Amino acid sequence: MLQGIAFYVMSAVAVVAGLLVVTARNPVHSVLWLILAFFSSAGLFVLLGAEFLAMLLVVVYVGAVAVLFLFVVMMLDVDFVRLREGFASYLPLAAIVAGILLAEMVMISILVAQGGAAADATAPVVYGSDMTNVEAIGRVLYTEYVYLFQAAGIVLLIAMIGAIVLTLRKKPSVRRQDPGAQTNRDRRTSVEIKGVTTGVGVTSEELR
Repeated sequence: MLQGIAFYVMSAVAVVAGLLVVTARNPVHSVLWLILAFFSSAGLFVLLGAEFLAMLLVVVYVGAVAVLFLFVVMMLDVDFVRLREGFASYLPLAAIVAGILLAEMVMISILVAQGGAAADATAPVVYGSDMTNVEAIGRVLYTEYVYLFQAAGIVLLIAMIGAIVLTLRKKPSVRRQDPGAQTNRDRRTSVEIKGVTTGVGVTSEELR
């Protein structure tokens, strides 16, 4: 009974938060509603026994993606009023796409309930009743799929380096640090002792 109540409460919160993400006028409020939807979905994953997916949703999407959206929305001077001017014109097309997606989800749910869609599915790998979901995924990921996992990491690294190279622009008018020159300088070139008379102070010319 308690799990059923938790399921319906978090499902309702996730649906309402998802609607408010789209309909909220303030973009900052939209991001906050998105974070609430992520937390509710993570709770649903916990009820399903998928602790790894719940942790992934909170750590990656809430801790990185949603926070990035929030900083971008708050730091960029975007005219959201102008962006929302054509919202009504796209509403019929959005309703058609939403109706198609809803019909597909209903059809899949009916097939799964009748056992037709899952009849030919491969049985899950069971390691033992005392093993957690995260440990089972880790063993499969780092044994059977270790090469694919490493290949995915290399692809992401190449994409990150490519993004840095494409966006890096060197301007001659901007002063940049030279770590080699800073490390190799000695005391003679970096320190200068000035003889200051007591009560007179240092002039601007001496400081230069």
